[in-house]
Amino acid sequence: MVVTVTPNPSLDRTVEVAALVRGAVLRADASRVDPGGKGVNVSRVLAAFGHPTLAVMPGGTGELATLLRAAGIQPVSTPARGTTRVNTALVEADGTTTKINEPGVELHAHEVAALVDTVAAHAAPAAWVVTAGSVPRGAPDDLHARIVTAARRGDARVAVDTSGPALAAAVAAGPDLVKPNVAELAELVGHPLPRLADVLAAAADLRGGGIDTVLVSLGAAGAVVVAPEGTWHTASVPVTAVRSTVGAGDSTLAGYLLARTSGASPADALVHAVACGAAAVGLPGTAVPGPADIDISSVKPASAPEESLDLTGEAA
Repeated sequence: MVVTVTPNPSLDRTVEVAALVRGAVLRADASRVDPGGKGVNVSRVLAAFGHPTLAVMPGGTGELATLLRAAGIQPVSTPARGTTRVNTALVEADGTTTKINEPGVELHAHEVAALVDTVAAHAAPAAWVVTAGSVPRGAPDDLHARIVTAARRGDARVAVDTSGPALAAAVAAGPDLVKPNVAELAELVGHPLPRLADVLAAAADLRGGGIDTVLVSLGAAGAVVVAPEGTWHTASVPVTAVRSTVGAGDSTLAGYLLARTSGASPADALVHAVACGAAAVGLPGTAVPGPADIDISSVKPASAPEESLDLTGEAA
Protein backbone atom coordinates (compact mmCIF):
# COMPACT_ATOMS: atom_id res chain seq x y z
CA MET A 1 0.00 0.00 0.00
CA VAL A 2 1.15 3.53 -0.84
CA VAL A 3 -0.58 6.38 0.98
CA THR A 4 -0.51 9.76 -0.73
CA VAL A 5 -1.21 13.07 0.97
CA THR A 6 -2.41 16.07 -1.02
CA PRO A 7 -2.91 19.11 1.25
CA ASN A 8 -4.33 21.19 -1.60
CA PRO A 9 -6.34 18.88 -3.91
CA SER A 10 -8.17 20.04 -7.01
CA LEU A 11 -10.38 19.22 -9.91
CA ASP A 12 -8.22 19.75 -12.99
CA ARG A 13 -10.06 21.04 -16.03
CA THR A 14 -8.11 20.91 -19.29
CA VAL A 15 -9.23 22.81 -22.38
CA GLU A 16 -7.43 22.23 -25.69
CA VAL A 17 -7.31 25.13 -28.15
CA ALA A 18 -5.49 25.62 -31.44
CA ALA A 19 -3.73 28.72 -30.12
CA LEU A 20 -4.23 30.92 -27.07
CA VAL A 21 -5.13 34.48 -28.10
CA ARG A 22 -5.47 36.95 -25.26
CA GLY A 23 -8.79 38.82 -25.35
CA ALA A 24 -10.31 36.60 -28.05
CA VAL A 25 -13.31 34.27 -27.97
CA LEU A 26 -11.87 30.81 -28.60
CA ARG A 27 -13.50 27.54 -29.57
CA ALA A 28 -12.23 24.53 -27.63
CA ASP A 29 -11.17 21.44 -29.54
CA ALA A 30 -11.62 19.20 -26.48
CA SER A 31 -11.99 19.37 -22.72
CA ARG A 32 -11.80 17.01 -19.76
CA VAL A 33 -11.90 16.99 -15.96
CA ASP A 34 -9.52 14.89 -13.85
CA PRO A 35 -8.92 14.56 -10.12
CA GLY A 36 -5.86 16.65 -9.35
CA GLY A 37 -3.13 17.62 -6.96
CA LYS A 38 0.38 16.16 -6.91
CA GLY A 39 -0.29 13.40 -4.39
CA VAL A 40 -3.55 12.51 -6.09
CA ASN A 41 -1.72 12.19 -9.41
CA VAL A 42 0.79 9.79 -7.85
CA SER A 43 -2.11 7.67 -6.58
CA ARG A 44 -3.71 7.70 -10.01
CA VAL A 45 -0.57 6.31 -11.66
CA LEU A 46 -0.22 3.66 -8.96
CA ALA A 47 -3.86 2.63 -9.41
CA ALA A 48 -3.46 2.50 -13.20
CA PHE A 49 -0.74 -0.11 -12.64
CA GLY A 50 -2.93 -2.06 -10.22
CA HIS A 51 -0.99 -1.00 -7.13
CA PRO A 52 -3.08 -0.45 -3.96
CA THR A 53 -3.22 3.16 -2.87
CA LEU A 54 -5.31 5.54 -0.82
CA ALA A 55 -5.36 9.31 -1.08
CA VAL A 56 -5.58 11.49 2.03
CA MET A 57 -6.71 15.08 1.54
CA PRO A 58 -8.65 17.90 3.21
CA GLY A 59 -12.19 17.92 1.87
CA GLY A 60 -12.02 15.88 -1.30
CA THR A 61 -15.67 14.87 -1.27
CA GLY A 62 -18.30 15.07 -4.00
CA GLU A 63 -17.09 14.95 -7.59
CA LEU A 64 -13.43 14.54 -6.61
CA ALA A 65 -14.15 11.51 -4.44
CA THR A 66 -16.34 10.02 -7.18
CA LEU A 67 -13.58 10.40 -9.77
CA LEU A 68 -11.01 8.87 -7.42
CA ARG A 69 -13.15 5.82 -6.66
CA ALA A 70 -13.78 5.34 -10.37
CA ALA A 71 -9.99 5.25 -10.83
CA GLY A 72 -9.61 2.55 -8.18
CA ILE A 73 -8.34 4.88 -5.44
CA GLN A 74 -9.68 4.97 -1.90
CA PRO A 75 -10.18 8.62 -0.89
CA VAL A 76 -9.72 9.55 2.76
CA SER A 77 -11.23 12.94 3.53
CA THR A 78 -10.30 15.13 6.49
CA PRO A 79 -12.24 18.19 7.69
CA ALA A 80 -12.11 21.32 5.53
CA ARG A 81 -14.52 24.15 4.90
CA GLY A 82 -15.29 25.26 1.38
CA THR A 83 -15.29 23.47 -1.94
CA THR A 84 -12.49 21.80 -3.83
CA ARG A 85 -10.64 24.25 -6.07
CA VAL A 86 -10.79 23.96 -9.85
CA ASN A 87 -7.51 24.38 -11.75
CA THR A 88 -7.80 25.19 -15.43
CA ALA A 89 -5.13 24.34 -18.01
CA LEU A 90 -5.30 25.85 -21.49
CA VAL A 91 -3.28 23.62 -23.82
CA GLU A 92 -2.32 24.78 -27.31
CA ALA A 93 -1.74 22.50 -30.28
CA ASP A 94 2.05 22.58 -29.83
CA GLY A 95 1.74 21.50 -26.18
CA THR A 96 2.24 24.96 -24.67
CA THR A 97 0.28 24.96 -21.42
CA THR A 98 -1.14 27.94 -19.54
CA LYS A 99 -2.40 27.10 -16.04
CA ILE A 100 -4.75 29.02 -13.80
CA ASN A 101 -4.74 27.53 -10.30
CA GLU A 102 -7.38 28.57 -7.80
CA PRO A 103 -6.21 29.12 -4.21
CA GLY A 104 -8.14 26.22 -2.69
CA VAL A 105 -9.71 25.85 0.74
CA GLU A 106 -8.25 27.57 3.78
CA LEU A 107 -7.17 25.23 6.57
CA HIS A 108 -7.39 26.24 10.21
CA ALA A 109 -5.20 24.87 13.00
CA HIS A 110 -7.59 22.09 14.02
CA GLU A 111 -8.02 21.03 10.38
CA VAL A 112 -4.24 20.89 9.92
CA ALA A 113 -4.03 18.74 13.05
CA ALA A 114 -6.77 16.42 11.74
CA LEU A 115 -4.89 15.96 8.45
CA VAL A 116 -1.63 15.11 10.24
CA ASP A 117 -3.39 12.73 12.67
CA THR A 118 -5.10 10.97 9.77
CA VAL A 119 -1.75 10.39 8.08
CA ALA A 120 -0.37 8.90 11.30
CA ALA A 121 -3.37 6.57 11.53
CA HIS A 122 -2.87 5.23 8.00
CA ALA A 123 0.93 5.12 7.90
CA ALA A 124 1.51 1.91 9.87
CA PRO A 125 0.52 -0.57 7.13
CA ALA A 126 1.95 1.54 4.29
CA ALA A 127 5.11 0.79 2.35
CA TRP A 128 5.40 4.49 1.46
CA VAL A 129 3.72 7.73 2.41
CA VAL A 130 4.00 10.37 -0.33
CA THR A 131 3.25 13.95 0.66
CA ALA A 132 3.17 16.33 -2.27
CA GLY A 133 2.00 19.63 -3.66
CA SER A 134 1.39 23.15 -2.47
CA VAL A 135 0.51 24.21 1.06
CA PRO A 136 -3.05 25.54 1.27
CA ARG A 137 -4.00 28.90 2.69
CA GLY A 138 -3.90 29.04 6.48
CA ALA A 139 -1.58 26.04 6.80
CA PRO A 140 1.99 26.47 8.07
CA ASP A 141 5.03 26.17 5.84
CA ASP A 142 6.08 23.10 7.84
CA LEU A 143 2.91 21.16 7.01
CA HIS A 144 4.77 18.60 4.89
CA ALA A 145 7.40 18.34 7.65
CA ARG A 146 4.66 17.53 10.17
CA ILE A 147 3.34 14.89 7.78
CA VAL A 148 6.84 13.40 7.46
CA THR A 149 7.07 13.14 11.25
CA ALA A 150 3.59 11.62 11.51
CA ALA A 151 4.36 9.02 8.86
CA ARG A 152 7.60 8.18 10.62
CA ARG A 153 5.61 7.32 13.75
CA GLY A 154 3.90 4.65 11.67
CA ASP A 155 7.30 3.33 10.53
CA ALA A 156 6.54 4.13 6.87
CA ARG A 157 9.09 5.34 4.35
CA VAL A 158 8.30 8.89 3.25
CA ALA A 159 8.68 10.69 -0.08
CA VAL A 160 8.26 14.47 -0.48
CA ASP A 161 7.53 16.46 -3.64
CA THR A 162 6.98 20.14 -2.94
CA SER A 163 8.89 23.41 -3.28
CA GLY A 164 10.00 26.61 -1.61
CA PRO A 165 9.85 26.99 2.19
CA ALA A 166 7.68 23.86 2.42
CA LEU A 167 10.44 21.77 0.83
CA ALA A 168 13.11 23.27 3.08
CA ALA A 169 11.07 22.45 6.19
CA ALA A 170 10.29 18.94 4.93
CA VAL A 171 13.95 18.22 4.20
CA ALA A 172 14.80 19.19 7.78
CA ALA A 173 12.30 16.56 8.99
CA GLY A 174 14.32 13.81 7.27
CA PRO A 175 12.18 12.03 4.65
CA ASP A 176 13.54 8.97 2.85
CA LEU A 177 13.17 10.47 -0.64
CA VAL A 178 12.80 13.93 -2.10
CA LYS A 179 11.88 14.60 -5.74
CA PRO A 180 12.56 18.19 -6.77
CA ASN A 181 13.11 19.45 -10.27
CA VAL A 182 16.23 21.51 -11.02
CA ALA A 183 14.59 24.86 -10.29
CA GLU A 184 13.18 23.63 -6.97
CA LEU A 185 16.52 22.13 -5.97
CA ALA A 186 18.32 25.36 -6.89
CA GLU A 187 15.91 27.36 -4.74
CA LEU A 188 16.47 24.93 -1.88
CA VAL A 189 20.26 25.20 -1.95
CA GLY A 190 20.24 28.92 -2.72
CA HIS A 191 22.23 29.06 -5.95
CA PRO A 192 21.88 28.13 -9.66
CA LEU A 193 22.62 24.60 -10.85
CA PRO A 194 23.74 25.05 -14.47
CA ARG A 195 25.51 21.70 -14.88
CA LEU A 196 24.64 18.17 -13.90
CA ALA A 197 27.71 18.22 -11.63
CA ASP A 198 26.07 21.04 -9.65
CA VAL A 199 22.85 19.00 -9.27
CA LEU A 200 24.86 16.00 -8.08
CA ALA A 201 26.72 18.10 -5.53
CA ALA A 202 23.45 19.52 -4.17
CA ALA A 203 21.94 16.03 -4.00
CA ALA A 204 25.04 14.72 -2.20
CA ASP A 205 24.66 17.49 0.37
CA LEU A 206 21.05 16.43 0.98
CA ARG A 207 22.14 12.83 1.42
CA GLY A 208 24.80 13.99 3.84
CA GLY A 209 22.03 15.65 5.84
CA GLY A 210 20.13 12.38 6.21
CA ILE A 211 18.03 12.06 3.04
CA ASP A 212 18.34 8.50 1.75
CA THR A 213 17.46 9.13 -1.93
CA VAL A 214 17.30 12.23 -4.10
CA LEU A 215 15.42 11.91 -7.40
CA VAL A 216 15.76 15.01 -9.60
CA SER A 217 13.78 15.53 -12.79
CA LEU A 218 15.83 17.41 -15.40
CA GLY A 219 13.14 18.17 -17.97
CA ALA A 220 14.40 17.49 -21.48
CA ALA A 221 17.65 16.14 -19.99
CA GLY A 222 15.86 13.25 -18.27
CA ALA A 223 16.37 12.51 -14.58
CA VAL A 224 19.05 11.57 -12.09
CA VAL A 225 18.88 9.54 -8.88
CA VAL A 226 21.38 9.70 -6.05
CA ALA A 227 20.86 6.75 -3.72
CA PRO A 228 22.85 4.67 -1.22
CA GLU A 229 23.54 2.13 -3.98
CA GLY A 230 25.01 4.73 -6.32
CA THR A 231 24.23 7.55 -8.76
CA TRP A 232 22.61 7.15 -12.18
CA HIS A 233 21.31 9.36 -14.98
CA THR A 234 19.13 8.59 -17.95
CA ALA A 235 18.06 10.83 -20.81
CA SER A 236 14.50 11.77 -21.55
CA VAL A 237 12.45 9.99 -24.20
CA PRO A 238 11.77 11.98 -27.39
CA VAL A 239 8.05 12.77 -27.47
CA THR A 240 6.60 13.16 -30.94
CA ALA A 241 3.39 14.90 -29.81
CA VAL A 242 3.31 16.86 -26.56
CA ARG A 243 -0.29 16.94 -25.31
CA SER A 244 0.24 18.33 -21.80
CA THR A 245 3.17 18.69 -19.42
CA VAL A 246 0.95 18.91 -16.33
CA GLY A 247 1.55 16.01 -13.95
CA ALA A 248 4.61 14.60 -15.73
CA GLY A 249 6.75 14.99 -12.61
CA ASP A 250 4.11 13.22 -10.54
CA SER A 251 4.15 10.32 -12.99
CA THR A 252 7.95 10.24 -12.75
CA LEU A 253 7.83 9.87 -8.97
CA ALA A 254 5.06 7.28 -9.14
CA GLY A 255 7.02 5.28 -11.73
CA TYR A 256 10.07 5.24 -9.49
CA LEU A 257 8.12 4.08 -6.44
CA LEU A 258 6.28 1.43 -8.44
CA ALA A 259 9.54 -0.08 -9.57
CA ARG A 260 11.22 0.13 -6.18
CA THR A 261 8.30 -1.48 -4.35
CA SER A 262 8.48 -4.29 -6.92
CA GLY A 263 12.13 -4.92 -6.05
CA ALA A 264 13.86 -3.02 -8.87
CA SER A 265 17.27 -1.43 -8.34
CA PRO A 266 17.47 2.39 -8.25
CA ALA A 267 18.96 2.36 -11.76
CA ASP A 268 16.12 0.28 -13.21
CA ALA A 269 13.57 2.27 -11.23
CA LEU A 270 14.96 5.47 -12.76
CA VAL A 271 14.38 4.08 -16.26
CA HIS A 272 10.80 3.20 -15.33
CA ALA A 273 10.32 6.67 -13.83
CA VAL A 274 11.47 8.44 -16.98
CA ALA A 275 9.28 6.19 -19.15
CA CYS A 276 6.24 7.10 -17.04
CA GLY A 277 7.01 10.81 -17.12
CA ALA A 278 7.47 10.76 -20.89
CA ALA A 279 4.23 8.84 -21.39
CA ALA A 280 2.33 11.42 -19.32
CA VAL A 281 3.47 14.23 -21.63
CA GLY A 282 1.85 12.48 -24.56
CA LEU A 283 -1.53 12.15 -22.84
CA PRO A 284 -4.29 14.79 -22.76
CA GLY A 285 -4.87 16.97 -19.73
CA THR A 286 -3.75 15.38 -16.51
CA ALA A 287 -4.44 11.87 -17.76
CA VAL A 288 -1.93 9.45 -16.25
CA PRO A 289 -0.09 6.57 -17.90
CA GLY A 290 -0.78 2.89 -17.35
CA PRO A 291 1.16 -0.18 -18.46
CA ALA A 292 -0.04 0.11 -22.06
CA ASP A 293 1.23 3.70 -22.35
CA ILE A 294 4.87 3.27 -21.40
CA ASP A 295 7.72 1.93 -23.52
CA ILE A 296 10.67 0.94 -21.35
CA SER A 297 12.68 -0.04 -24.42
CA SER A 298 12.65 3.59 -25.62
CA VAL A 299 14.59 4.73 -22.53
CA LYS A 300 18.36 4.34 -22.50
CA PRO A 301 19.68 2.23 -19.60
CA ALA A 302 20.69 4.33 -16.63
CA SER A 303 24.41 5.01 -16.46
CA ALA A 304 27.00 7.07 -14.63
CA PRO A 305 26.16 10.77 -15.03
CA GLU A 306 28.08 12.94 -17.47
CA GLU A 307 28.82 15.68 -14.96
CA SER A 308 29.63 18.29 -17.60
CA LEU A 309 26.10 18.09 -19.04
CA ASP A 310 24.78 21.65 -19.45
CA LEU A 311 21.30 22.09 -17.98
CA THR A 312 20.82 25.75 -18.86
CA GLY A 313 17.77 26.19 -21.04
CA GLU A 314 16.33 22.79 -20.09
CA ALA A 315 12.75 22.93 -18.87
CA ALA A 316 12.88 21.22 -15.49
